[in-house]
Amino acid sequence: MLELLVRTGIERLVVGLLLLWVSGCSHSPAPTQNNANKRTGEGTVSIKLTSTAFQDGGMIPAKYTCDGQNVSPPLNWSGTPANVQGFALVCEDPDAPGKTWVHWVVYDLPSTITQLPEAAPAQETLASGGKQGKNDFGKIGYGGPCPPSGTHRYFFRLYALDKTTDLKAGATKDQLMNATEGHIIGQGELMGRYKR
Repeated sequence: MLELLVRTGIERLVVGLLLLWVSGCSHSPAPTQNNANKRTGEGTVSIKLTSTAFQDGGMIPAKYTCDGQNVSPPLNWSGTPANVQGFALVCEDPDAPGKTWVHWVVYDLPSTITQLPEAAPAQETLASGGKQGKNDFGKIGYGGPCPPSGTHRYFFRLYALDKTTDLKAGATKDQLMNATEGHIIGQGELMGRYKR
């Protein structure tokens, strides 16, 4: 009888320890991609962002730079989330001396569009209804690559949002990113290079 009690007690202790270990693991799971995305505000949907002017990682034609017509390149995208309420776009150069240089800020683009045509006019509101912000040249709209030396990378980043930003035209990149924090549900990226 004593032996049975001891054996039953040990079995219960082992089962209890196993249950405690399992419940402890379930309280602190390894972060999943979705959890990480919620924390960082990044979307889980990967958007395909392309241009007919240059390939991802390729050289940007001079037409779209300060050495040419300095007009914005055509951009197209696909694979956006079904519940997108609008888009925002930022173009920046992380290789600029001193700081990442912002070349273009666009936001509150309607959820129904899938492209920005070439040569978006340098005005606060686009024909599509989207708004343009202020770039680091101190101007509204697009300011093309104009590196002082070497080959620079220019990242075009498209954000799908679950709400509009409600920002007025002329906002900076920092103001835009603050307004979109926690509302990015998809993202696409296209990188081009330029050397003068």
